[in-house]
Amino acid sequence: MDDASITELFRRRDERAIAELKQKYDKLCFYIAGNILSSPEDIEECVNSAYYEAWNNIPPDAPEDLKGYICHTVKNKALDRYKYNSAEKRSSNFSVSLDELAECIPDYREDSGGEKALAEAVSRFLRMQDELHRKVFVRRYWYGDSLARIAGYYGMNEKTVATYLFRTRKKLKEFLKKEGYDNG
Repeated sequence: MDDASITELFRRRDERAIAELKQKYDKLCFYIAGNILSSPEDIEECVNSAYYEAWNNIPPDAPEDLKGYICHTVKNKALDRYKYNSAEKRSSNFSVSLDELAECIPDYREDSGGEKALAEAVSRFLRMQDELHRKVFVRRYWYGDSLARIAGYYGMNEKTVATYLFRTRKKLKEFLKKEGYDNG
């Protein structure tokens, strides 16, 4: 079933919407949550919470990109669980990747309008990058993949991946500064 049909099921409050969403995106949702969390129970809880949130929010939300919508929701649920689980400890790969991004992206969580504009600016920036740099960046900061895993995907060594990421973050920081975002 295509995304528009699934979204229409949500709009009609048809319970098949969750089953169809799950059938189409379950593996991807578990993959995203699994790259952030280690506990299978936490992963499953985050994915199920994301489906529940989609049920409660569509409508009034009307996502044009259902895949992006559910992936974003799962990622946020997993990050919330990760923060809760690691309130006193900081040592995972995902924590490292978030720290890397914090150098160039300002924190706009309190202002949803600012967050959306910032997300659009980052998307514009990524569309301007060559395909490999963009894919490496997205694998690291969206999917939470390790340097080793990214290197394996693209037949590179880890140092090259780290260099790509460093240079892309530096360009992103410069781009955001020109766009009026200042990270202090």
